Amino acid sequence: MPVCITVSKMAATSAAATLSFGATASHGSRMSSLSNSKSCALKVNAHNSLQSFTGLKAAGSVRFESESSSFLGRESSAALQSSFALKPRKAFPNSSNSYNLLQPQASYKVAVLGAAGGIGQPLSLLIKMSPLVSSLHLYDIANVKGVAADLSHCNTPSEVIDFTGHGELANCLKGVNVVVIPAGVPRKPGMTRDDLFNINAGIVKTLIEAVADNCPDAFIHIISNPVNSTVPIAAEILKQKGVYDPKKLFGVSTLDVVRANTFVAQKKNLKLIDVDVPVVGGHAGITILPLLSKTKPSVSFTDEEIQELTARIQNAGTEVVEAKAGAGSATLSMAYAAARFVESSLRALDGDGDVYECAYVQSDLTELPFFASRIKLGRDGVEALIPSDLQGLTEYEQKALEALKPELKASIEKGFGFAQKQAVAAA
Repeated sequence: MPVCITVSKMAATSAAATLSFGATASHGSRMSSLSNSKSCALKVNAHNSLQSFTGLKAAGSVRFESESSSFLGRESSAALQSSFALKPRKAFPNSSNSYNLLQPQASYKVAVLGAAGGIGQPLSLLIKMSPLVSSLHLYDIANVKGVAADLSHCNTPSEVIDFTGHGELANCLKGVNVVVIPAGVPRKPGMTRDDLFNINAGIVKTLIEAVADNCPDAFIHIISNPVNSTVPIAAEILKQKGVYDPKKLFGVSTLDVVRANTFVAQKKNLKLIDVDVPVVGGHAGITILPLLSKTKPSVSFTDEEIQELTARIQNAGTEVVEAKAGAGSATLSMAYAAARFVESSLRALDGDGDVYECAYVQSDLTELPFFASRIKLGRDGVEALIPSDLQGLTEYEQKALEALKPELKASIEKGFGFAQKQAVAAA
C-alpha cells in the first residue's frame, strides 16, 4: 500500500534517519523563489516483505511527485532525486533481508568568510541545511566560535568547523569547493555603496589572496559590496597570483532576481513560484536592470508600472536600510538569495545539467568586462552566457541599458585601479 511522506532537500536529516517527515520541499531549480513553499510527495511502495523503518515499510521502489519547488523553482524534481541515492542496508544485524534508504550525497565543502556577521549567520544556517554539503567552514575575525557551536546542533549531515582570525584562514580554505564572501561592513542610512568601498575593498583583497593560495580551484561567490567593484578586485588579485579562472568567479546578484520576482508577482497577482524575471547589468542602483519584457509567464505592464517596478527593484536595498533605521541592511533576504546561489553551484558541481542563474561575471555580452546576466552553470563554473535576454529589448530597456554602462564601467575601473595600486605598493 503506498505511503506518502515529504522530503526536504534544504533540510536534510542526520545519517541515522535520512527522511524528513512532514517538512516542506525546498529542492532547487532555476530563477524562482523560496517564499511560496510547496510540498513534494515521495511515494514509497513496499511491495516486498521488508523490515520496517521508523514505523514505515522500507522502500522497494521510489517515485517523486512535485508540483513545484520552493527554493529555486518548479523544474527540479530531478534535482531532488539526484541528491539522494538508493543504497541497500541491512535492517538489523542478524537479518538477511535488506532494504533501500534514501541518503543525501553530502560531499562538498563550503567556506563562509564573514560567518559571524548579519548576512553570514543566516547564510550559514541555510547552507547547513543543504544535503550536498559535507563540511561547513565558518571564518571570521571574532565571535564565530559561538555561531559554529550553535549551528553544529542542527541534525543535518554537514560538520561545522570554526576558524578565527587571519592565522586560521588558510586551514579554513584548504580543500574547499565553494567559498562565499559576505565579509565587510554593512550599509547604514545615508551611506552609498561607494562609501563602503575603501573598507570592503581591503577586506576582499586579503580574503581573495588567501583563496588563491589555498583553494584556487574553488567557486568564489562575492557578496561584499560594492559588488560592481569587488568582483574586478578579486579578478585582479587572482590574476596577480596566476590562478584566475573567470568561469569560477561570481558576483552574487541573485537578490535582484529574487526581488524582481517577488515584486512582479505581487503587482500582477501571479503565482510566485512561476515568475521569472531576468535582471542584468550590475548590482547597485541604476546598474540593476530588470528586463520586465522578458518576464515569464508573459505579462503586460503599463509604462507607469514599468517605471515603478524598475525603481523599486533598483532601490530595494535602500528600502530595507531605511526601514531598519540604522539597525542594519538587507541581511536576511541577501542570505536567502546567496544560499540559493550556493545551492545552484553545488547542484552544478554535482552534475546537474540544467542549472541557470543570473550572476555578475566576466562577460563579452557587452563592451564591459563584467556584466550580470543569466548564465548556465556546470561542473567547471560558467558553462555559457545566455545572450537571448538582451535581444529584442523594449525601447525603455535599451535606453536603460545604455544609461547604466558609464556608471558600471566606472565601478569596474575603480576596482581594477585599487587592485593595481595595491600590487604596486607591495612591489
